[in-house]
Amino acid sequence: MAVGARSGTGEPEEPAGRGEAASAAGSVHLAKPQAQSPYEGQAPPAARRPAADEEKDGVTKAKKQRAFWKELPILVGIALILALLIKTFLVQAFSIPSDSMQDTLQRGDRVLVDKLTPWFGSKPERGEVVVFHDPGGWLNETPTPEPNPVQKVLSFIGLMPSAEEKDLIKRVIAVGGDTVECHGTGPVKVNGKALKEDSFIFPGNTPCGDRAFGPIHIPKDRIWVMGDHRDDSLDSRYHQNLKGDGTVSVDEVVGRAFTIAWPINRWSTLSVPDTFQQQGIDKAMAAAPAALGLAGAVPLVLWRRKRLTGERTPR
Repeated sequence: MAVGARSGTGEPEEPAGRGEAASAAGSVHLAKPQAQSPYEGQAPPAARRPAADEEKDGVTKAKKQRAFWKELPILVGIALILALLIKTFLVQAFSIPSDSMQDTLQRGDRVLVDKLTPWFGSKPERGEVVVFHDPGGWLNETPTPEPNPVQKVLSFIGLMPSAEEKDLIKRVIAVGGDTVECHGTGPVKVNGKALKEDSFIFPGNTPCGDRAFGPIHIPKDRIWVMGDHRDDSLDSRYHQNLKGDGTVSVDEVVGRAFTIAWPINRWSTLSVPDTFQQQGIDKAMAAAPAALGLAGAVPLVLWRRKRLTGERTPR
């Protein structure tokens, strides 16, 4: 018997199926032999960007850079418009050119002026420090420096105080309807109430300075102003011969100075001194209770008289 006969290949015979699987496996192995990677020692293809992509990125960056320079004039224009709107309607910086408001304000201080509240009908109140346009004739003898082009532009947009506009800064002492006066060495009286000005008047000055005045009745929508340095301030006291008798129209008021912004070591708020809020200084408010009482009493008196007259009339 030819049991266990060989096929003549010299290899042991394998069970049916296994040989076919092995042959198939071998054929697959031989069909795709292991080859050396052409990227050995280099970055994988996925990690490298084609030259075309690199050129595209470069063009994109160039476009972005050019786009920024194109947008820059627009951004500058918007910033200038916003600055102009802020200067016109909100806040404006002013420089102190004299010593008339010492020691509250020093020469060279920069103050910020609130221009918003007047747009809503707010009017100057006693004790406030306000900036106002020359009412006419107050600054005739004061030379105005000629600004350079850069100063003109910065002044126009509100980044620098205007050198051309003739503005003044003083403290409001009395408003429309008040009566103000000062005699001898003071004190200043508003509606008969003496002001205690020691906290803001320049040391060594008297309340009247060298110019007594009054009593003066302040017309409606006008104010009486004085500098804190009474001996060095050409304020309402010195312009009683002009139109308005030394008073300033509220329409000439630019706004209230509310803070010292520069220099940094001088930073502070400009609050209203307590003496301007003392009881009874507001003449209108003081008269209000009496007026209301009179208005309420009149109907009662008329009713009583009518009743008495009716009782006395013969029937």
